[in-house]
Amino acid sequence: MAEIQVNSKQSGVRRSKKLSTKVDLTPMVDLGFLLITFFIITTTMAQPGVMKLYVPKDDHVHGMPVPASGTLILLPTVDTVYYYEGKYTGRMQHTSYKGIRSVIIDKKKRTPSEELFVIIKPLATANYQNMVTIMDEMLLNDVRRYSLWTGVVEEVPVK
Repeated sequence: MAEIQVNSKQSGVRRSKKLSTKVDLTPMVDLGFLLITFFIITTTMAQPGVMKLYVPKDDHVHGMPVPASGTLILLPTVDTVYYYEGKYTGRMQHTSYKGIRSVIIDKKKRTPSEELFVIIKPLATANYQNMVTIMDEMLLNDVRRYSLWTGVVEEVPVK
């Protein structure tokens, strides 16, 4: 138990005898711990940030014309992103996840904004972090029209 003892001895002056004051600090310490516990329990921790996905309405599913010259198809794997533009002709290029930004910027420079459309087709070896990286690149490069292909491509179709 914590307590404070006050000694009231002074020289030269005779006063009446005072009893020592004892202050029990245990309830104050208990109150402090109760307050700390209360604030820890009621505090809201940082919420995870999420990206909002815009899904087209059912009536526009089949009515979105996209020219082949404005499309960029990305095939992410674990450590590489394969890509090609327009219709698949058997020629595919690849880059790292750090280099995909320059590919997207180059495509944006060469294509009018209303014609640019990116299709993301994850390969079977791609993981969740790879998809988050690609989606972040879409957000950072202000690509407004892109599609995430829900099927999984088993391997890179290289001829």
